[in-house]
Amino acid sequence: MERSSRLRESYDVQRTRTKGVSAASGPLVARVLPNQLDPPRNRYTVIAGKRVGKSHERNRCKRVTREALRLMNLSLKQGYDVVVIVRGDVTELNGLDVAQRALGEIFRRAKLLDRENE
Repeated sequence: MERSSRLRESYDVQRTRTKGVSAASGPLVARVLPNQLDPPRNRYTVIAGKRVGKSHERNRCKRVTREALRLMNLSLKQGYDVVVIVRGDVTELNGLDVAQRALGEIFRRAKLLDRENE
């Protein structure tokens, strides 16, 4: 994921986590909040706590989720900050297809999918 697509500042992440609309599916939960960027673009961050597993398991879950976000970014409405929280472990989030399915359901519920790409 390119640098401009990352939600990097801790106050942006905290604001999105507290004020954003929540949507969940399977091993992932997302908080979505509109941003005021010009030109409009989405920014993402992925969080995995120690409950997910050891560090290499957390990193794998985050890598898979980031790749799914990268692939889905073009089919989403732009202008939102998205915090994705991994709540399942490696056995639940065991591949890219699982992450894409969960994120697709989350973005459908959050009404972030473009009409033409649904």
